[in-house]
Amino acid sequence: MTGYAVATSEGAAGTLTIEIKSVNSRFLDLQFRINDELRALEPDLRAAIMAAITRGKVEARLSFGRKVAGGSQVLNASMLADLARMQAEVARHFTAAQLMSVAELLRWPGVIEEAQVGQESLQADVAALTARTVVAFVDSRQREGAALEAMLLTRIDAMDVIVKRITPLIPQVIAQFQQKAIERMQDALGLAGHGAPSTLTRQEAFERIRQEVTLYGIRIDVSEELSRLTAHLMETRHILKKGGQVGKRLDFMMQELNREANTLGAKASVKELADASMELKLLIEQMREQVQNLE
Repeated sequence: MTGYAVATSEGAAGTLTIEIKSVNSRFLDLQFRINDELRALEPDLRAAIMAAITRGKVEARLSFGRKVAGGSQVLNASMLADLARMQAEVARHFTAAQLMSVAELLRWPGVIEEAQVGQESLQADVAALTARTVVAFVDSRQREGAALEAMLLTRIDAMDVIVKRITPLIPQVIAQFQQKAIERMQDALGLAGHGAPSTLTRQEAFERIRQEVTLYGIRIDVSEELSRLTAHLMETRHILKKGGQVGKRLDFMMQELNREANTLGAKASVKELADASMELKLLIEQMREQVQNLE
């Protein structure tokens, strides 16, 4: 799921900032953008995120901006000593050379360096800020999850309506099909009139027809598929209401729903059932695209 959170913390040495954002992904993919001086703290940030979520392409940024004033900058005494030595050496060879001014010395690379920040103090600040940012990040994902749940429940309700609409048609469809099949087979075998085929008695021919039609009627009966669809929809609704990490379980339910919808379409003997199968598969596909983003 998508999510976003950013938090800052002001300390004596400077400002810490943590930003976490995610986009949809079936798996957990973590990427970090961290200042070099804070790179050692990446494992703690990684562990905090992995403990909170299991899906999503996540990018986490950790930065530290030092304060300019307040003694956070110091002179590099070793660098100044080296410059003084080199300047004296140059003066011996070039007596007319100008000495470096204070401003020039201060602009020399490495002369001014940042005061070292206590690593333990910085680690504690990052840990506290990480906890706060992760909570806000998870909250943002939960809000999106609630919206996705509402959408999925709407699709489940629509599928329920389809199943309830076509369920009463099944006995009627089978009976009509069997009657038409019997009539066609009677005509083909010449049983509609008075004569009967020489190899079979009239009663035997009728019995053979009934057996064949009954067997085919069983093959096109989709009552079991509709019952399983109803059960799967109930279970899907239960998973959503229960909450927690539902993504993988819902992935499995989408597979089961799609299997029954495909079987319904394969067995469809009338337009109403074929249309229902297509409607169901469209709704299932809409759900599948979103389910892959759920935690």
